[in-house]
Amino acid sequence: MSLAFRSVLALLALSIWPIAVLGLPQSVYADVSYFPVPSVSTSKNDGNDVGLIVPTLVTTPQGELRYVIAPMFVVNSIVGARGSLNLFRYEPGGREFRLIASYTEQIERKVVFSYTDPAFRNGRYALNFGGSFFKNATSRFYGIGQDTPLIDQTNYTAREIRANWKFGVYLNEVTQIAVGERYREVQVQRGGTNLPFSAEEFPNVVGMSGAAILGHRATFHYDTRDSLVVPTVGSQVSGYAELNQNLRNGDHPLYYRYGLEVKKLFPSDSKRVILVVRADFQTTFGNEVPFYERSSLGGQNNLRGYGVDRFIDNHLAALSIEERIHVMRIRVLNVSTDFEVAPFIDAGTVFPSFSSLSHRQFHDYKITPGVGFRAIVRPNIVGRLDYGYSNEGGAVFAGLDFPF
Repeated sequence: MSLAFRSVLALLALSIWPIAVLGLPQSVYADVSYFPVPSVSTSKNDGNDVGLIVPTLVTTPQGELRYVIAPMFVVNSIVGARGSLNLFRYEPGGREFRLIASYTEQIERKVVFSYTDPAFRNGRYALNFGGSFFKNATSRFYGIGQDTPLIDQTNYTAREIRANWKFGVYLNEVTQIAVGERYREVQVQRGGTNLPFSAEEFPNVVGMSGAAILGHRATFHYDTRDSLVVPTVGSQVSGYAELNQNLRNGDHPLYYRYGLEVKKLFPSDSKRVILVVRADFQTTFGNEVPFYERSSLGGQNNLRGYGVDRFIDNHLAALSIEERIHVMRIRVLNVSTDFEVAPFIDAGTVFPSFSSLSHRQFHDYKITPGVGFRAIVRPNIVGRLDYGYSNEGGAVFAGLDFPF
C-alpha cells in the first residue's frame, strides 16, 4: 500500500473520528483537525506494514480542502522502520502541490515533489513539473517476454533520480498540444529480499548496468471529461511520441517510444453508476533499450492481478473495463466523502514485434478480474484499494487517483 494512499485513509478518518480542532482564524480556515490513525497494510511485493499516522486536514469556510499533512511511522516486514511525511496542497483552478519524504531503516529513501497547474495564465496553458529521488528495495524482474515463469522471479533495488517538466497550449477548451522533457537516472543495486539478485541472474539484459535517460516528448490531448480528477462523463484521447537518449550508451544511445490511450465514461442518468472503458497501446523501437524503459504490464494501473512490471517487452496492448458504483456519502466536519465499489476486468499482452501480435490467440492474453473500493473527497482526492485475481495468486494495490 503506497504512502500516498495511507494519507487518504487518514483523511477519510478525519471525517469520521474527530478528536481535536486547532484554533486558526475562522476567516481563513473552517477546520484544522488532527487524528492518530493505525496503519496496517500489505502488498504483493512490498511486504507488511504496521504503524501509526497522525494526519491533519485543513479546509476553508466553504468546505474546500486546502491541505493534507500526514506524518507517519510504520514498521515494514522487509526493510524495517520507516518515518515519513506526506504534504498535499490544493488551490482553486486545479493547482496542486505534493511532497512526500521518507527514511527507512534499511535501504529505502524517498523524496518526491510535483506541481501541477492545468489552468496556467488564466487557462491558456497547462504547466507541470516535478522531481524525485528514491530507492525501492523490492523491485522485481522475471525476464523479457510474456511467457516468463514465476519461478524466475528476482529482486533488485531501483535507485533513481527523476526530473520532468511539461508545458501545454490549449487549442480550444478540450484540445491541448504539449511538449516536455524528462531525465531518469537508474542504478540497479542489490535488493532487500531473499530472492536472487536480478543483475546476477540476468547479467546480459540491457539496463542492468544502469542508465541515464534524457527524453523529449510531444503530446496530443483531447479531453471532454467534466473533471480531471473525479470525472463522471466524457472522453479522453492522449497520444505521444518520444525521442530518448541513453547518455551512458555510446553505441546505441537513441530509441523511440509511442503511445495511444483512449478512455470513455458511460454514466447512468443519476451518475450513481459509471461504466469506464480504457484502451492502451504502447510501442518501443530501438537497439539496447533498458528493460525498465520498455512497455510493461502489471501493477496498479493495468493488469491488476499481477505485481508491478510483471511482464516486459517492446510493445503492449491492453484493455480495462470498470463499473464504478456509488455506495454512500458521509459529511462530517464540513467535508463530504463518497464511497464506491468498482468491479473490473483487465486484459493485455506484451509482444516483441507486430508480426508476433498477429499470431496471438485469445488465450494468449493475460486476463485479471477484480474489485476496487474508492473513497472520494471532491474535487481533489481519490483514494483507492484494488484487488485483482490472477493465476499467480492475485495482487492488492492502493494509491491516489483512479487507475484510469
